[in-house]
Amino acid sequence: MVKILDEVLSQLPDDAAITEACFEGANIVLYTKNIDFLLDDQGIIRRVVDNIKKRVELRPDPSLCMNEERAKKEIEGILGGDIGAKNVIFDPQRSIVIIEAERPGMVIGKGGEILKQIKKATHWVPIVKRIPPIRSQLLENIRQVLYENSDYRKKFLNKIGKRIYDGWIKEKKDEWIRVTFLGAAREVGRSCFLLQTPESKILLDCGINVAAGSKEDMFPTLDVPEFNINELDAVIISHAHLDHVGAVPYLFKYGYKGPIYLTAPTRDISALLCLDYIGLSHKENKTEGIYTATDVKEMMKHCIWLDYEEVTDITPDIRLTFYNSGHNLGSALVHLHIGNGLHNLLYTGDFNFETSNLLSSAITKFPRLESLMIEATYGSKSVNTPTRLEAENYLINIIKDVINKEGKILLPVLGVGRSQEIMLILERNIREGNLPTIPVYIQGMLWDVTALHTAYPDFFNAKIRKSIFQSDNNPFLSNIFKKVGSQKEMKDIIENKGPYIIMATSGMLTGGASLEYFKALAENPKNAIVLTSYQGPGSLGRKLEEGEREIIFTESKKQDVLKVNLQVHSIQGFSGHSNFKQLTNYVYKLDPKPKKIIVVHGEQSRCLELASNLYQMNRIETCAPRLLETIRLK
Repeated sequence: MVKILDEVLSQLPDDAAITEACFEGANIVLYTKNIDFLLDDQGIIRRVVDNIKKRVELRPDPSLCMNEERAKKEIEGILGGDIGAKNVIFDPQRSIVIIEAERPGMVIGKGGEILKQIKKATHWVPIVKRIPPIRSQLLENIRQVLYENSDYRKKFLNKIGKRIYDGWIKEKKDEWIRVTFLGAAREVGRSCFLLQTPESKILLDCGINVAAGSKEDMFPTLDVPEFNINELDAVIISHAHLDHVGAVPYLFKYGYKGPIYLTAPTRDISALLCLDYIGLSHKENKTEGIYTATDVKEMMKHCIWLDYEEVTDITPDIRLTFYNSGHNLGSALVHLHIGNGLHNLLYTGDFNFETSNLLSSAITKFPRLESLMIEATYGSKSVNTPTRLEAENYLINIIKDVINKEGKILLPVLGVGRSQEIMLILERNIREGNLPTIPVYIQGMLWDVTALHTAYPDFFNAKIRKSIFQSDNNPFLSNIFKKVGSQKEMKDIIENKGPYIIMATSGMLTGGASLEYFKALAENPKNAIVLTSYQGPGSLGRKLEEGEREIIFTESKKQDVLKVNLQVHSIQGFSGHSNFKQLTNYVYKLDPKPKKIIVVHGEQSRCLELASNLYQMNRIETCAPRLLETIRLK
């Protein structure tokens, strides 16, 4: 038995009747046959936690749990019919019952009294999960994967815990930290960074470059001596966008069996995006080397999700904490405490240092900080982004102009974050009478992602969180939003007269429904396209931004020239990224100040410019590494 388990058991009374002591990742779980100890341990478990500084949970031995059929009736009787519980799902391997509800607060009760009552009556440990008021079959299927693989996950999580605590009391001798840049070094896309210590190897993000012209430029560069998939301890995902998570199923395709650390919204949205990417690849006949839905399922089975500011060990010498980054739902700043106080690294991923219509601003205060790895997507003074209010007014004026012409507005958007913020803006302006009531068509996956947003209101800023909790005022439930699922529905919309708004992926027009809509709408000058996302080099969106008005499409070796007559607008003020001023201000306000800054995730000129300016402003060592460079942090 791992030594820390011996330490925990030695602090329990003789009559604790512990039948199993195991791990769920870094958490320690004890199963007891003593009902009295289970229901009232008199603070013993709390004292154990205080002594070992690790999370410990007490559960009933499965033999004590009430029969599932009887327990379900008992739970339904306790909850009553007006509380809003939708599903009751049992996890017998872990003695847990999951209660799904649209309003978890009503199920939990004041001070958790209802949950205590359920535990006392059934001897099952109740956990309440929010389900979205907007139904999404795809989202339900994703969550079902976790329920169906509970037995596997119990064994998997126990194995992870053994690895973490294997070196619990091990003495550290030779200590060093290195980072190798396998992607997103002087480029945007395919973020992937390998962090190594003598004890651990972890990946920070593992994404793809959706605008890449070749497979070699699409995926991270993993065929290097430093990277061995069989030695990889963990993967940490900062947020759910394909350029940060799109290659993770690829790891499982080639044999990775370790944990993926992320937040719960990032877990769900990542699966949606990866499945959508598979469908898009098949549609465009770009399936060589791509993963399958089975690989996405494997990714889900190996996820370990954390809340913001929840501290957890992920290897014997690395401790992880997520903080809000303000970029999209569930996006996180990644803080790593490495060694026994040896070094602290903050990886920003993509972050937004302002309060948006949807999210709060990125966090600036941390317990300790020596190195900062920061994005540079808009890391140039030449990128003059408007304020959010200016961007909103510009968007509304464009829409008014097109409505007056009875035209159609296409909004190619990222599936996560930008699209939901724009939905809020449209709903509010129509509700307040600034815009006439016109339909807003939400294409395919966007509907599923929006449904998911209503399941995680705790991750929004205070204003939107309040609206979500009050379902009568939930802006995402407005009847102006119309779901578009099938090709027939899509064709009907294209043939319908305007005015109306279409929101569809992909945001760079590299594929997906937005490209099909663009082809159908491009030649009519009454129509407009509004680009609100970063447009990668080589993408159709970038070509439109740069003024190209004749686009060549090649299908079945036949070339067609499309003349672009519709209005082309680009608005960067809705970005989930920080602009140059916000990036530099973020570093200025960091507490504590880092001693080293590494600039990544930006075009070469922007990475170099931001690194130079951060050095001049703060006199802190800065660098903008090239692809495949390795930097020693300590």
